[in-house]
Amino acid sequence: MGSFGEDLRMERLARGIALEQITAITKISQRHLLALEQERFRLLPGGILSKGIVRGYANALGLNEQDWTERFLKACDAAGQAVDDERGWTAFATNVGKARIMHHDEVELRLRWVGALILVFVVLAAFFLMVRYYGVHAGWWTKMLPTHVFTSAYESIVAKFATLRSHAGQ
Repeated sequence: MGSFGEDLRMERLARGIALEQITAITKISQRHLLALEQERFRLLPGGILSKGIVRGYANALGLNEQDWTERFLKACDAAGQAVDDERGWTAFATNVGKARIMHHDEVELRLRWVGALILVFVVLAAFFLMVRYYGVHAGWWTKMLPTHVFTSAYESIVAKFATLRSHAGQ
């Protein structure tokens, strides 16, 4: 028993099948098929896709898919080019789940802060209105504010409005 790639190539040649025929049957590109035969596993797409290429190749030759997939994984390990298996997908899914949870927590935290700020604003507005209400009824609210500033500002606005009106009427 030789190397994985050489054995695969010998099986194909023993059956008299060209790479073009396997490509036509499996729709796997010839460069991936050659990469398998030459044991250049880094040229394969990786993970479950690489296993699918091996299964398709073995199926096209009429070989046992499971045996050749196991041999492929052993050859990858021996070459130091381990193929990601389902554990990679599990880690990916776990990371996606964590990212979604973190995003959800961030949004929830922002909403809490916005709610707290709105609550503070409402409490301050209610406090202001309550103090103003009691101040007006007790009579000290008008004494607190300098009315001469508001009165003179109001009178100047009314005067300017009257002059604008008189100019517009002419």
